Amino acid sequence: MSSSQIHPSAIIDEKAVLADGVKIGPYCVVGPDVSLGVGVELKSHVVIDGCTEIGAGCVIYPFVSLGAAPQDLKYNGEKSRLIIGENNIIREHTTMNPGTADGGMVTRVGDNNLFMMATHVAHDCQVGNNVIMANNATLGGHVQVGDFVIIGGLAAVHQFVRIGDHAIIGGMSGVENDVIPYGRVKGERAHLHGLNLIGLERRGFQKEEIRHLQRAYNQLFGDEGTMDQRIESVYEDYSGDETVVKIIEFAKAKDKFPLCQPPKKSA
Repeated sequence: MSSSQIHPSAIIDEKAVLADGVKIGPYCVVGPDVSLGVGVELKSHVVIDGCTEIGAGCVIYPFVSLGAAPQDLKYNGEKSRLIIGENNIIREHTTMNPGTADGGMVTRVGDNNLFMMATHVAHDCQVGNNVIMANNATLGGHVQVGDFVIIGGLAAVHQFVRIGDHAIIGGMSGVENDVIPYGRVKGERAHLHGLNLIGLERRGFQKEEIRHLQRAYNQLFGDEGTMDQRIESVYEDYSGDETVVKIIEFAKAKDKFPLCQPPKKSA
């Protein structure tokens, strides 16, 4: 704590662990089971409670609440954890809750993410790296979010839903089913509307990779056979293509919900 900068109005429990270079602004509250990594900055009026670990380089803006008890009636005071990785930007009024006994006891957030104003990460969520959640986007409990996912403003993701790597969720969408890697979904009750082509190009996917993805997508969500049959067919045709195989492995791992589908064609 010797090199930390702590405003006199902040309340820091003596048991909290503060690494070098931590900056804590006015009226922040840090609980006894909190660990702040190197260079973490709390702007002001930030409350961090529970068994919460925040990685190096995170910047946390006013009125954020991290580590408060899960918003789950089944929670019975178990000492669960919230683990946040490095270099995350967490903007005003964002909330993140720790895990529960039913969900593995840990809510985990990766590195290099941007959580815009008033976003919510509920208990037992698993969020990857380089994710962007726009203003007021919400994750229900137990949601899994892959790497490089973008979730638009005011979107809400149903509990236990999985969102694959490089997917994009349109603003104001209600996501009730699993979203394939590279997928693009939108709508009040969200449907799949193709691939996240712009995102793939921006992240350096080659044109040939994108063409393979597009053909595999058309085959997977075509009209012939059942979904399970199409999954096997795509796997046979593209077993040597790691990018396509990621979609197939995601589809085969479905648990609580089916895959989000394209809208039905009108008669």
